[in-house]
Amino acid sequence: MELIQQTDDASAYLAADEAVDHGHPTVRDTAARLRSDAPDAYAYARAAFEFVRDTITHSIDADDPRVTWRASDVLEQRTGICYAKAHALAALLRAEGIPAALCYQNLGVVHGLVALRLPGRDRWSRIDPRGNNPGVDARFSLDEERLAFPVDPESNEMDYPVLYAAPHPAVLAALRAASDREHLCRTLPTAL
Repeated sequence: MELIQQTDDASAYLAADEAVDHGHPTVRDTAARLRSDAPDAYAYARAAFEFVRDTITHSIDADDPRVTWRASDVLEQRTGICYAKAHALAALLRAEGIPAALCYQNLGVVHGLVALRLPGRDRWSRIDPRGNNPGVDARFSLDEERLAFPVDPESNEMDYPVLYAAPHPAVLAALRAASDREHLCRTLPTAL
């Protein structure tokens, strides 16, 4: 699948917004800790991915009722669904000057991913910080996608090719309107 940038303005994939708030002290402090053990951009990106995948619980897996959507809140509260975890990873990447996009799959409901573009690479790579559990084995890989969920076209599942600079409005609206995780699960977008 060919990934399509929503905008040709490369700076849009480094920008902060309300959800990807990489200027927030919690995001900056977390990025600095991760950077201290990373000798280059690749090592940092991998560390940020593994940090979000492994230390931020997926709220459905953890049966956590809280709904987070700002990257800083996700990092502070250590929980979030796929969209929230994607916001946190995008913020950590952008905090260190690595272009990051938000992208999505349709698996019956919309699932959130991140795409990044490391220095010296001529293409975007999609990664999935959702979190692993039995049957889910997402990995950091720039050459071969190792996402949590491969799409099944026979079930009308699909990868959306657009790389968004900011969260899709349908995703952000669902997160903002949810009073708790159960409410969010009932109102997850089913298409973009």
